[in-house]
Amino acid sequence: MKKFFGLLMSFVLVLSLVSSAVSAKPKEKNDIFEDKSMHVQIVLFDGFDLLDALAPYEVFAAAGMYSGGAVTVELVSAEGKRSVPSGMNGPALEAQAALDPNRSGIILVPGASGKPAGNSEDAIANILRQANETGLPDMMKRAFENKNITVATVCGGSLLLAMDGLLKDRHAVTNQIGMAALGALGAIPVNARVVEDGPRFVSGGGVTSGLDVALYLVERELGPQIANAVERLFEYERRGTVWHAEGIAPIDFKTSQKASKEEQPAVVP
Repeated sequence: MKKFFGLLMSFVLVLSLVSSAVSAKPKEKNDIFEDKSMHVQIVLFDGFDLLDALAPYEVFAAAGMYSGGAVTVELVSAEGKRSVPSGMNGPALEAQAALDPNRSGIILVPGASGKPAGNSEDAIANILRQANETGLPDMMKRAFENKNITVATVCGGSLLLAMDGLLKDRHAVTNQIGMAALGALGAIPVNARVVEDGPRFVSGGGVTSGLDVALYLVERELGPQIANAVERLFEYERRGTVWHAEGIAPIDFKTSQKASKEEQPAVVP
C-alpha cells in the first residue's frame, strides 16, 4: 500500500510539473512585449506635410488606445509650443511641446508639402532648406546619438535629415522624386516602401507610407496583435516588405547583363 501511495504521489508530481510547463508557454511568447511602453514625438516645422504627420499620429494614438496607454504620442517642434503652419496653405497644427532628443522612444520627422520642382518659396526643396536652418538638425543629431531613440522619417523627412549629413552611409528611402537627391546627400537610396537601417532608423517612401512606417513600429515594439487591431480599425493593411540590409542580396540583372556584354571579345573580321 505504501508503495502504491508513493507511486501515486510521484505521478501527481509529474503531472503538476507538466501542466505548469504547458501553462507557461503562452506567457513566454507574450513576455517579449510585456511591460512595453513608448513615447512618440512627431516633429512639425513650417510647411510640413499634413498627411506625413497625421497618418502616423493616428496610428500611434490608436495603438495607445488598444494597449491601455502603452503608447503616448505628441506633436512637437524645435522651437517649442506654437502653432505650426502646414504646406500648400493648409491648416496649422499646435505643437504641444519642444522636441526632446533626450527622451527615449520614437522621433518621427515628416516631409514638406509644396511644389515638387522650381525655386519658389513654396517649393519643397526650399521648405526643407528653411527647416534645416532652424535648431532642428542639431536636435536630431543628438537624437541619433541617443541609443534609446528610434528615428523615423516619412517622405521628404529623410531628405531633411540628409541635408545636414545625418544619413551619410545609411540606407534610406524618400518619395521617388527625391531619390537621386537623397543619394547625392550621402545616403544609400533603397527602392522599397519602408527601409530599416539597423534598429534605430526607419524611413518611409511617399506620403501614404507614413501609415506603414507607424504600423511597422507598433508591431515591432508592441507586437502583432495591437498592430492588427489598428489595421482593422482603419480598414488598412500595411503595404510592402520592410527592407533590411540582411539576408541574400538579389541579383542585379541589369548590371550583370551589362558586364557580360563588356566581357565578350570583339569580333575580328
